[in-house]
Amino acid sequence: MLPPSTASAAIPDSLLQAYTGQVRVRACGMLIHQGAMLLTAHRGLLAGGLPFWSPPGGGWQFGETIQECLRREYQEETGLQVTVGRFLHLHEFKTADLQALELFFEVKLVDETATPRLGSDPEHGPDTQLLTELAFLTPRQLGALLPSQVHPIMRHVISPDDVFIPHILFQ
Repeated sequence: MLPPSTASAAIPDSLLQAYTGQVRVRACGMLIHQGAMLLTAHRGLLAGGLPFWSPPGGGWQFGETIQECLRREYQEETGLQVTVGRFLHLHEFKTADLQALELFFEVKLVDETATPRLGSDPEHGPDTQLLTELAFLTPRQLGALLPSQVHPIMRHVISPDDVFIPHILFQ
């Protein structure tokens, strides 16, 4: 997960160290269920303690396929097993300290009756976890948040169907 470009100053140095000074490739999954999108809230990325909401996902590791990466990240962050579908969005993120290329894919649950649970990020210890909440949010709920609290790829979603309109966002 990465915050909007104006938020990097709000990230404590101890949390940044796992991500600074390197280019990251991230795989993220867009899961829609009953008109809502599964999103994770992250702490420490915005001023005033506001949460930053983005789809589950994370860093691509050497030796993995991009689909393996996304399945692993979904399992780590949500406890869910997913199948990876079509490619949807490309987002370029760059600040003075952080840089990433984020690839967004459609994902579907392996078990439709599975319930998500907040997981953890192995790049951070128990006291420095960024993930704070996991929730299905509707476009109306996203619209009630400040734009800076929502990943740029999600800021113009009016209907869950909008998630499936491909976007490429470069900075």
